[in-house]
This record gives sequence, structure tokens and C-alpha cells, in this order.
Amino acid sequence: MSSADRSFSAGQSQERVDQSADLAKSSASAAQNSASAAMDKASKAVDSSGGQAQQHREEAAGFLQQTGEQVKNMAQGAVDSVKHTLGMDKRN
Repeated sequence: MSSADRSFSAGQSQERVDQSADLAKSSASAAQNSASAAMDKASKAVDSSGGQAQQHREEAAGFLQQTGEQVKNMAQGAVDSVKHTLGMDKRN
């Protein structure tokens, strides 16, 4: 193999190495962009679910408060009914 042939072959090899390096850089950049987009999407999902969790807590608190009031009113009605039945509801 002549010196010119070896030089040509080395040039082709270097070109292939450069192309492979460019492809690797491009793939790494695309992977990084994809990972960044996935992180952004996950972050938004967490923020959204956090707001929904707060809303559900507030709704649950309101429901429990309303239920507590209903139980209290029913208990007071039962006490009043028993007092009436026993004649204790009349004031002297």
C-alpha cells in the first residue's frame, strides 16, 4: 500500500470518527432535551396534584364540619324528645 493510499484511508477513518462523534453528540443532546421535558412534565403534574390535594382536604374538612353539625343537631333533638316524653321540658 502506497503512502498516498494510507493517507487516503486514514482520512476516511478520521471522517467516520468525526461523523460518529457528531452523531453521539446529537443523540446526547436529544436525550438531554427529552429528559428535561420529562422533568418539566413531572414537575407540573406534582404541582397540579398538590393543588388538587389541598382542594380535597378543604372539601373533606367542610364535609366533616357539616356532618358534625348534623350529628350535634340530631343529638340535641333526641335529648329534647326524651325531656318532652318525661315531662322535663316544661319550666316551672
